[in-house]
Amino acid sequence: MSIKSRIDRIDLRPFRFWFQLAAFIFLVYGGHLAIDLGNSLPTFSCGYNRDGTAGTCYLLPLQHQLAQPWSRLFSPAGLTVLTGFGLFILWFMVLNKAWCGYVCPLGTIQDWITGLRKRLGIPYSNYSDDHFNKLKYIKYFLLLALIFIPLAIGGQFLSHDWGVPFCKICPARMIIPAFNGDFRQWAIDFSNDTKMWLTALGMFITGLFLVGSFIKKRFFCFFCPMSAFHFIFSKLSILKLKKDGSKCTVCGDCYRVCDMQIKPIADDIDSVDILRDDCILCLKCVAACPEEGALKVDILGKTVFEATRGGFNKRMGIEKNDN
Repeated sequence: MSIKSRIDRIDLRPFRFWFQLAAFIFLVYGGHLAIDLGNSLPTFSCGYNRDGTAGTCYLLPLQHQLAQPWSRLFSPAGLTVLTGFGLFILWFMVLNKAWCGYVCPLGTIQDWITGLRKRLGIPYSNYSDDHFNKLKYIKYFLLLALIFIPLAIGGQFLSHDWGVPFCKICPARMIIPAFNGDFRQWAIDFSNDTKMWLTALGMFITGLFLVGSFIKKRFFCFFCPMSAFHFIFSKLSILKLKKDGSKCTVCGDCYRVCDMQIKPIADDIDSVDILRDDCILCLKCVAACPEEGALKVDILGKTVFEATRGGFNKRMGIEKNDN
């Protein structure tokens, strides 16, 4: 059996679990080993994690840079913004939105919460299509806010009390440092009204994150501005999720295993590039597809993992032994 055939038959569940765990340990604790991947990572490796983080989420330095006085931002000194953005794109090109499904510490925590819910035998809730289509735009609103509020600070339309507004309300600011025993962010900043409201909202959203993740799979990912940022540049990535609609029977297996409830993955038989803005590239859809070559993952145009009948049978336990 060829290496490619073995890959197509792999059980993604244990592979993904161990990959996520390794990435979590690396990003949350790697800083203690002096690992530093810079401050342009396309994932929630929270900068508030202080000594523990092995690299910083790009959204933190981006907000700082955009809050510079306009005279500096729109001058040669503002090239630092383009440098950071360029590094972000280079990191992102490697894994596309798999940064969400395999690397993001906040995403991994949500999957752990889902695992706990399953062990307790508690069923999860689904969004209706109407709710799904409305809620999915919140992440784009948050992305615009985290760009334009810092710009307004630099233009002196808002005070510096706003600081890094998204980070103040992001649950990663409170949750990720807690894994290093740092609970300093679990408090409301009463130094002024703006900081008080932002940090209070952050505590509320963190509570919503914990409760929501217990009720719905990948709850926060629906509202994540990093996910929106990813999708805008997803076509630049070397990693692609493709679909051959002529081989699809619209059986719906891919939709049923999708944590993000993306219906076009099953219904759209015309699009070749099937990646959608809510996709986390976990590849559950490919693993669950019984139709030969209907879904596949390409790197630089070369297929590295695809749906096969043999792989489906192996994962479903229909075929016990390799032939």
